[in-house]
Amino acid sequence: MTSTREPDERLTGAGPLALAALAEITPAETVGAAAGHEVHEDGTVSLRFAASMPGYPGWFWTVSVAAVDGADPTVLEAELLPGDDALVAPEWVPWSQRLEEYKAAQAAARAAGEDMDDAEGASPDGDEGEDGSDDDAEDDDEASFLHAGDVDGVDIDELDAGAEGESPDGAEDDSE
Repeated sequence: MTSTREPDERLTGAGPLALAALAEITPAETVGAAAGHEVHEDGTVSLRFAASMPGYPGWFWTVSVAAVDGADPTVLEAELLPGDDALVAPEWVPWSQRLEEYKAAQAAARAAGEDMDDAEGASPDGDEGEDGSDDDAEDDDEASFLHAGDVDGVDIDELDAGAEGESPDGAEDDSE
């Protein structure tokens, strides 16, 4: 979006205005020296300042300014943008493409005769640990399993079994 048109001297000289705009969004010590400008086709100018924040090498504070005939320059926007040497996150890849790549890798492994789980050291049933034993700490627990009715230590199932001879109103059934 750059052009070879001559920049408006009022805009390229609007460094103090750009620094004032940056002072509203970031501490002054995070703004470094002027790092040039870019003239856009619509006549706006983006002024760049080096970012002097730890963790942001290669980034630039960019302030876009414009001026209407007969008016003073004004700030359009201020932002932190990566330069060519900036550390940025990799481009996002949609889940569907990542899944396709995973399925292709699985198919290639099957074609090569490998089982992906076996290649990673897991057993086919998935129960063996790193040492190859099928012994889990939970398997050693001999205590009976509790359900919601057992929280107070009373087994509801035992009470129900003893109550089979009782009538619904709680009296014992003498019909036997």
